[in-house]
Amino acid sequence: MNATPALETVGLSRRFGGIYAANAVSLRVERGARHALIGPNGAGKTTIINLLTGVLRASAGSIALLGTDITGLAPHRRVGLGLVRTFQINQLFGELTPLETIGLAVSERMGSGRDWWRVAGSKASVAAHIAGVLERFHLADVMLERTCELSYGKQRLLEIALAIACSPQVLLLDEPAAGVPEDERHEILATVAALPREVTVLFIEHDMDLVFSFADRISVLVNGTLFAEGSPEEMAGDARVREVYLGEEDADD
Repeated sequence: MNATPALETVGLSRRFGGIYAANAVSLRVERGARHALIGPNGAGKTTIINLLTGVLRASAGSIALLGTDITGLAPHRRVGLGLVRTFQINQLFGELTPLETIGLAVSERMGSGRDWWRVAGSKASVAAHIAGVLERFHLADVMLERTCELSYGKQRLLEIALAIACSPQVLLLDEPAAGVPEDERHEILATVAALPREVTVLFIEHDMDLVFSFADRISVLVNGTLFAEGSPEEMAGDARVREVYLGEEDADD
């Protein structure tokens, strides 16, 4: 626990008028962790992600990425330092193909976004990297189709692939399996499970099967406040968490 964490917040708060959407949240995400952020609807989970990425400004508190204070940095600066996210609702360009989407992301990271097709065509290593990303995320067979024509499951895979193409050190996943039909969910779950360990993952998810099969640590938010935290086994056995999050009550109560 002495090593510098991948991501850490201290007293992180966001106030809207007199209401706290996030209230003094101190969260530590260790390097290489698979860390789940769960809680009832309206608990403040997406607010935390928006604060971490700079979409929202903190009312109080601090955020550190790999020991560097990023509290005041713009979103694109945070991406440049290795903090990348996906969204609960896809944020993709429907007219682009997966090949174009990933090619643009890889080339942009190399400083050649405007001429991505030229870079990919002239450098075998770049072309191989793009092809590798598409293959890893089960998109090679649809790489020339327009994104808007892909199944929803493939679109979710493409969004995760796009995030990985940005070479994140910390990846924030906002409900990666949300809305995906049951017959496509296995691809999402397998892909998330196969993410490289050098990428630290903090994810929001309501699907408890995914949470308990993937997470090695769970933080529970309630009303914008960090309510409980621990291993999956500890959280599954915590009566307070079951009551608040799962709506269960002990038989003796």
